[in-house]
Amino acid sequence: MPNYRRAKVPGGTYFFTANTYRRQAFLTDADVRAALRDAIGTIRHTHPFRIDAWVLLPDHLHALWTLPPDDHDFSHRWRVIKRLVTQGCGARLHRPEWSTERRRQRHQSTLWQHRFWEHLIRDEDDFNRHVDYLHWNPVKHGYVESVKDWPYSSFHRYVKWGLLPLDWGSAMPLVDGDTFGE
Repeated sequence: MPNYRRAKVPGGTYFFTANTYRRQAFLTDADVRAALRDAIGTIRHTHPFRIDAWVLLPDHLHALWTLPPDDHDFSHRWRVIKRLVTQGCGARLHRPEWSTERRRQRHQSTLWQHRFWEHLIRDEDDFNRHVDYLHWNPVKHGYVESVKDWPYSSFHRYVKWGLLPLDWGSAMPLVDGDTFGE
């Protein structure tokens, strides 16, 4: 069993990738989006954090969060979010034929991969690279030809705030080797 070590920096900014189990394509379904929105609202009420950027794709999501200055526990937040989404949508999406003995023993659903990938943001350049990657992701995966055409992204907020132009990324080159957890 691997020995996973997580960065634990109070007040840190983190980039995350969370995948569905077996890369099932349901995250952009209306009921899942609503459950995800509700779950995030619920956990932010008890364990605040700022969402700096976000993109939701059918089988995975990327997010940039900044935690409060005295808090480093992003794992608890993800655990609650995944649990609440599973409770809200699990009846429709559960795949009993994929449930292994180990998943049953650990009370894991067939909605989410057990773990998530996280990266502690080091500086402003690192932050900006991850925001760009996150917003470009729907184009990278072939869902749209232009970043502006993907509705499930904080890109539209960045445009509204004047941080990015609407035509941003229309000719953004892909960088080989930049996988950022995928």
